[in-house]
Amino acid sequence: MITLLQRLQQLLNATRQVDFVAPLLLRAYLIPVFWIAANNKWNPFNPDSSLQNTIDWFANPDWGLGLPFPELMAYLAWSAEYFGAILLLLGFAVRWVSIPLMITMLVAAFSVHWKNGWQAIHDPMSAFAADTAPAAIERLDRAKSILQEHGNYSWLTEHGSFVVLNNGIEFAATYFVMLLALFFIGAGRYISVDYWLAKRYMPNEVIHVDS
Repeated sequence: MITLLQRLQQLLNATRQVDFVAPLLLRAYLIPVFWIAANNKWNPFNPDSSLQNTIDWFANPDWGLGLPFPELMAYLAWSAEYFGAILLLLGFAVRWVSIPLMITMLVAAFSVHWKNGWQAIHDPMSAFAADTAPAAIERLDRAKSILQEHGNYSWLTEHGSFVVLNNGIEFAATYFVMLLALFFIGAGRYISVDYWLAKRYMPNEVIHVDS
C-alpha cells in the first residue's frame, strides 16, 4: 500500500512539469477583464473617449462614490488596469503589477460593492444570498410574467435568461484572489518575459523554481 501511494505521489509530482499552465491561464483570464475595464473608463486612442465621466463618478457624493482626490484616483485606477493588462499579456513584472491591481480591486470592493454583500447576481439558493434576494427574485418572476404575457419572451431570452443584478463583491473578490496567486507564484515559466529575464540575470532562482 505504501509503495502504491508513493508511486501515485510521484505521478502527481510529475504534473509539475507543466505547472506553468496555471499562472498562464490566470493571466489569460485577467487580461481581457482589466483591458475592457480600462477602455470603458478611457480609450486613449479614441478622440471621443474621456476619463471625465469616471472622475465625475468618483467625485460626486450623491450619485457617485464621493472619493477624495477623484481625478488622481481615476487616473490611478485606469493606469493600473490599462498597463496591468499589457504587462499580464507580456508576463512582465507580473508580481509587481499585481500589487496596484489588487489595491484597485480592494477599492472597488469596499467603495462600490461592499454594501451589496457577496453576490454579483441575486440567487436565494446561495449560502451567501443577500437579505434582499427573495424580494429581488419575486420582482424578477413578476417581470418575467409580464414579458411572457405581453412580449415575445422566446426572442427576448434567446441569448440568455433575465437576472437581477446585486452588484456585490463576488467578482472583485475573485479577481483579487487570482491576483494574489500571481503575486506569490509569478508569471510562470517559459511563456513570460519575467521567466527569461530571470533565467538570464538570476539563474539561481530559476534553477530553484525548476527543480
